[in-house]
Amino acid sequence: MTSMDSVTESSLDHVGDGIDSLNAAWSFGGNTPKNFDSHVSKSVPKYHDGHELILSLSDFFINKNSVVYELGSSTGALTRKLAKRHPLGAKFVGIDIEEAMTQQATIQLAEHAENKNVSFLTDDILNFPYEKSDFIVAYYTVQFIPPCVRQQLLDRIYQSLNWGGAFVLFEKVRGPDARFQDIISSLYVDYKVEQGYAAHEILAKSRSLKGVLEPFSAAGNQDMLNRAGFLDVMTIFKHICFEGFFCIK
Repeated sequence: MTSMDSVTESSLDHVGDGIDSLNAAWSFGGNTPKNFDSHVSKSVPKYHDGHELILSLSDFFINKNSVVYELGSSTGALTRKLAKRHPLGAKFVGIDIEEAMTQQATIQLAEHAENKNVSFLTDDILNFPYEKSDFIVAYYTVQFIPPCVRQQLLDRIYQSLNWGGAFVLFEKVRGPDARFQDIISSLYVDYKVEQGYAAHEILAKSRSLKGVLEPFSAAGNQDMLNRAGFLDVMTIFKHICFEGFFCIK
């Protein structure tokens, strides 16, 4: 990740919600963690609706002996919600490679005393030593993993799950062809304008994500899940260029 401490103010672009970034160097560090929740809630359509859907799905898989992972847990909001919904002994682990995010998640966790069965770890989800688990969530995370090792991550997730366990994957997706991509890109820009972002903020965010965010198409994600071993996969959420996949081992 690019350190914001090593650049001048004039070289930074403002992407909205008090967050600055560089061209082709979006970072979840710097000043992002403190402003992340408000930013992502506005940037991703129906962001909290996705949380509620995942919470409802979790009822079918989490029991008092379960291990639950959120990969790319950012400020820990979803992990805390899962723990609050299932307070009887399950173990909840949020993993994020960005230490500033883990620190912010730990600060917010301290404000919720009921979540004693939650921990946030700074680690690489590609190499983390997973325990056998019943429920794993990657909520708009895998799209930031380099494509050359993305399959490796999905393989490890499949191997980590107990038989009958579930993996929930939410991703930004590309259109199936150029015409669809043009349309959904335009709709997404319209959405951001409706959220109050200025044109220069929308452009700055797009510039910052070059080479950092690499979405696959819905079919590309489906193929990757199948190769990992997931044969039972369905779409549970779809809005413009955002999709949620529900997979059972």
